Amino acid sequence: MTASVLRRETFGAFTLDVMDDGVALILFDRPPVNAVSIDVYEAIGAFTDHVAASEDIRAIVLAAPPGARAWCGGADLHDFDGIDVAGRKARYDFINAQLPRFYRLDRPVIAAISGAAIGIGMILAALCDMRIAAEDAAFACPEIDYGLVAGGAGLFAHVNMPEAKIREMLFSGARFTARELEPTGFFNYVLPAAEVLPRAMALARAIAGKSLPAIRARKVASARLEGMSWTEAYLDAQSFTAQLTAGSDGAEGVRAFLDHRAPRYEDR
Repeated sequence: MTASVLRRETFGAFTLDVMDDGVALILFDRPPVNAVSIDVYEAIGAFTDHVAASEDIRAIVLAAPPGARAWCGGADLHDFDGIDVAGRKARYDFINAQLPRFYRLDRPVIAAISGAAIGIGMILAALCDMRIAAEDAAFACPEIDYGLVAGGAGLFAHVNMPEAKIREMLFSGARFTARELEPTGFFNYVLPAAEVLPRAMALARAIAGKSLPAIRARKVASARLEGMSWTEAYLDAQSFTAQLTAGSDGAEGVRAFLDHRAPRYEDR
């Protein structure tokens, strides 16, 4: 039996459909590549608050629309163009208030990853409770290519990705398919693209059929018991990497990307 949409809410680039079976489908739609700007972080905080206050939502699927070029194409580098140390600190302070709130949301979130998850896209996926990915979906942390520092090492270790693979990704910026990363245990399922959203929705419906107080208690307990170390590591890393990458190399890496050219770093 197909579920019906009870209501629809919009939070910036996110559309939230609440189904009559207790599942909420959240679509991230910010063409061309679902890049994450400061407005997107604000919207994540807004829909997190909305879900937390909603008694008719028991499980969430986070997806991109059919045909989207990416599930999440990474940070919007326009946010970094011309930014100074104070601006970068303010940006990270705001982001660091939104992402842990999303992680601690008292409803389980399933990432239905049908396309690329780059940089913050990988972090957003790791913040979800479960991950189902298309076998050819690309994953990368390319911040190093722009003279920046990726902040997800502690989080990826928390979800038990092997340390050697984490460091390879963070130091090289290389892309890997979900099928290539499958042995790391990062995903619940790696499937053909057409099967990703149906599997995610079926899993969400199975969860939504359980007791809501039990669902919420289990999620809160998981976040409290399992999330402390990665959160501390994430916030600590953000506090000093903003300083380390505030010089000319970070600015040059961002500007080179926006200008579609190779970066010219001072130390080369």
